Formats: sequence, C-alpha cells, structure tokens
Amino acid sequence: MDCWKGAVSHSWIYPTVIICANGFFTTMRPSESFLTPYLTGPDKNLTTEEVTNQILPVWTYSYLALLFPVFLLTDYVRYKPVLLLQGISLIVTWLLLLFARGVVAMQLVEFFYGMVTATEVAYYAYIYSVVSTQHYQRVTSYCRSVTLVAATVAAVLGQLLVSLADVSYFYLNAISLASVSLAFLCAFFLPMPQRSMFFHGKDAPETVPGPGKGLAVGAACRAPSCQEERSPDPAARAPSPQPQAGSARPHRHGLSVLLQLGRDLRDCYGSRRLLCWSLWWALATAGFNQVLNYVQVLWDLRAPSHSSTVYNGAVEAIATFLGSATSMAVGYVKINWDLSGELALGIFSALDAGSLLLMHFTENIWACYAGYLVFKACYMFLITIAT
Repeated sequence: MDCWKGAVSHSWIYPTVIICANGFFTTMRPSESFLTPYLTGPDKNLTTEEVTNQILPVWTYSYLALLFPVFLLTDYVRYKPVLLLQGISLIVTWLLLLFARGVVAMQLVEFFYGMVTATEVAYYAYIYSVVSTQHYQRVTSYCRSVTLVAATVAAVLGQLLVSLADVSYFYLNAISLASVSLAFLCAFFLPMPQRSMFFHGKDAPETVPGPGKGLAVGAACRAPSCQEERSPDPAARAPSPQPQAGSARPHRHGLSVLLQLGRDLRDCYGSRRLLCWSLWWALATAGFNQVLNYVQVLWDLRAPSHSSTVYNGAVEAIATFLGSATSMAVGYVKINWDLSGELALGIFSALDAGSLLLMHFTENIWACYAGYLVFKACYMFLITIAT
C-alpha cells in the first residue's frame, strides 16, 4: 500500500488529474451567467444603480489591491495553501450570495470574488512545480482545456435549467456552491510542491522524478527575450543553511528574491517589442475584465430580466466555444506572427472596439449579444497571438 502511494505521489498523472478536477469544479458555476438578474430580482431586490455603482466596482479595486501581494504569497507558500484559500473564498462568496441581503453583503461578495480571481495564478502555476519539464506542454493543455470545458458546461446547464426546467436563480447558486465545495475538497488531495519560481526555486530539495527533475518553473514561464544565460545571483547560488535563532539569512534571502525579480523585470522589459505587447496585454485584459463585469447590466437594460426571456447562459456558452476555436486556430494558421502580429493586432483590436460601440448604441438585445460574441472571440484570438 505504501509503495502504491509513493508511486502515485511521484507520478505526473496524479497531480494533473487532481488539479484538473479542481479547475473543473472551480469553473463549473452555472449561476455566474445570471448574476445581475439574480441581484435585481426578488431574491435580493437590489436596483440596477446599486449593482452598477456600489457593488460591481468593489471587485475591480479588491482584485487590483490583492493581485501583487497574492502573487508573492503564492510563490512563498508554494501554491497549495493559496489554492485552499481560493476554495474558501469561493465558498464564502456563494454562501453570501445565497443567504445574505443588502448592498454591504453584496460588496463583501465582490471582495471575496476579487480574492478568488487574484488567486487564480496558483492554479496555472502549481502544476509546473510538481511535474518534470517533459510533461509541461501536455499538462498545460489539460489545465487550460478543462476550464474552457467547465465554463461551457456551466453556461449550457444554467441556460437549460432556466429555460426548460424553470429553475430559480437561487438554486443555480446552490449548484455553484456545491461545485466550488468539491473544488475545495480536491485541493486537499494535491501533493505539496517542494519548490517554486522565486522563493524556493534553487535550494529546495528535489522530489520530482524524471528528465528535467527539479527545474524551476521560471525557466518555462519567462518570455523568449528573457532566456539569455545569466550568472545567477550569488545569494541565490549559495546553499541555504538551517535557520538559526537571530539569523538574518531569511531576511537576506527574501531581499535577494525581490532584487532578482527586479532584475528579471528590467531584462524582460528592456525589449521594446516585448514592452509594447505587454502594454497591449495589460490594457486589453483590463478592458476585457471590465466588459465581463458589466455586460450583464447592459443586457438587463436592453431586455429586462423580469419581463423578457434571458439567454445569458447560451450566449456565454457560444462565446466560450468561439474563443476556444479562435485560440486553437492560431496554432494551425501558417502565418509568421513576428511579421504579421502587429497587423493582426490592429485589425482585430479595431473589430473589438467596433463591437463595443455596437453594444453601446444598439437597442436590440440580439445585436448586443452578437457584439459580445465578436468581442470575446477577437480578444481570445489576440491574447493567444500575444502569448
């Protein structure tokens, strides 16, 4: 029995299956497409103005405030504790959505959801710390594909339950709570990584077998312009002694990590081309997140949920499918993106802008839905090129 447990814990398959299960149940939230109708409906009885001006902005600012500290914490505690924190935050979010009422309670929902989105970095970084480099490409495709599948399943399930079974939004949130609770349980079974990108990248004991054993994830995650051979920092190259009382070594190690991070940023963004693409990435992602945050308010304005049939789930399912298809198409189109990337960036960014203008000025809900589909498909196409 112990031999079997040891074999499982040292296999790349076991952590991949568990992290993919975690990603599936974390993303499988059928109520998410119907958040605004739920908040403005009889369950919460909030006004559109309260949702738009007092509740939804809390997510934006909490996400901004938490993102960088959580990124460093994720690396320092080696991913798994942050995945557990994400699970707790998701459970608290949906408990409040189900049983709390009032503007303040919903603002707390947005704060905890900001914690959820800030901790997503742990999901995408965890797997590289427990598998060898020969499996990176495969596990990356699994981890990303399972979230797209889960998002599609959740949107379709939510739409079918609302349109065909006349299930209330309250029970959709109950299903979401059950799903995120399963994700939290999955996180408990993840093996604890022995290394991370920055704080535990060089002096942690090696436990991952196979070729590329113990390689830090930073080597796989850096941009091509950052992969030049550099002399490692002397503080990072030196072996780490056992901590002693009154020793300043942990403090110096933390400082050396921050200095190394600063050097990596300087080296990477010394490339004008990489800097331009990164600026586009930051601005486009910020706009994309804002559209996702507020698009349901716009749909509810064009076709009020209390008097119209709501197709939010179907639209989200189609948008996710189109986004996945355009992302995959990038890998099969025989184009030199080094030469044509900027042209594609300009054309599809213009299409994105046009779709947003269409959504703003049209009074027709179907045109609004179509604009959203174009917007999401173009964004996913461009973000894949940028990657």
